[in-house]
Amino acid sequence: MSTVAPKERVQRKEHIAEERGLIIFNDDVNSFDHVISCLMKICKHEMVQAEQCAWIIHTNGKCLVKTGSFDEVQSMCLRLLNQGLSAKVD
Repeated sequence: MSTVAPKERVQRKEHIAEERGLIIFNDDVNSFDHVISCLMKICKHEMVQAEQCAWIIHTNGKCLVKTGSFDEVQSMCLRLLNQGLSAKVD
């Protein structure tokens, strides 16, 4: 009589990347056109989305403009800072 060994349970740890947010703050230096251009170029926003974010930044003082992995939004944040915008990863 043969015995069959019970199947071993294989546990797989999945790395779940925590989403982070990229926030842009209002300032008295940058124009709407510059902010919109940066959002389109760096964050890959469409024109309408970039315009809406620019208005939210202007009216509310800040706007969450992008979410993603830390590496992704950190890279965008650095590029926005290099363009003179006030931004942070949250």
